[in-house]
Amino acid sequence: MSQPIHKQHTSDTERLEARISSDKKKLLKNAAELTGRTLTDFVVHSAYEAAIRVIREYQQLHLSVNDRDIFIQALFNPPAPSANLLKAVKKYKKDIESK
Repeated sequence: MSQPIHKQHTSDTERLEARISSDKKKLLKNAAELTGRTLTDFVVHSAYEAAIRVIREYQQLHLSVNDRDIFIQALFNPPAPSANLLKAVKKYKKDIESK
């Protein structure tokens, strides 16, 4: 039998239930005890952390369609170098030649 998992919200609380094998429950309960948490707190916290990690990784790896189009346009039609960039190139070349 599974233990209910509770998900906390700022203004209300919702119930989340999960059915798992007795082996998985024993493993989770052991891990919860090792961390000094209740089983429910351990599972909710672990799921929350995993969700945050998955969302961040997804957002880092997937450009929006608009971002992708801007990136491709910049590759095929790079902007002209700015005055500061040209100045930096001159300084770099001068420093390299003097060494």
